[in-house]
Amino acid sequence: MKKVLAVGFGALFILFAGLQYNDPDPEVWIPIYVLAAVACFMALTRFGTVWFYGLLALGYLIAAVLQWPPAFEGFVLNEMGMKTVNIELAREAGGLALCAVAMVITAWLVSKK
Repeated sequence: MKKVLAVGFGALFILFAGLQYNDPDPEVWIPIYVLAAVACFMALTRFGTVWFYGLLALGYLIAAVLQWPPAFEGFVLNEMGMKTVNIELAREAGGLALCAVAMVITAWLVSKK
């Protein structure tokens, strides 16, 4: 189960990074998701400490809160393009929050013998 979670989250974040290639600021978002993917794959070999993953989780959580839109309009409309700034900010905050959740789970995976 631990390997499935680590590989699943890692693959998901690689996919997220790949989807950022046509984003207006891919140089920001690709490294964010690649870092999360690398951390998940590191957990497969139990490389890193609980504190490492905890700090990553805290960083992603703080970034998600700071990225939250001033007016929440949802995450999606009928199509994938960016319709409003608030929807784009909500998507970005959601991605960061998902990274934070994954890092908490990854910390738990590394802490278990």
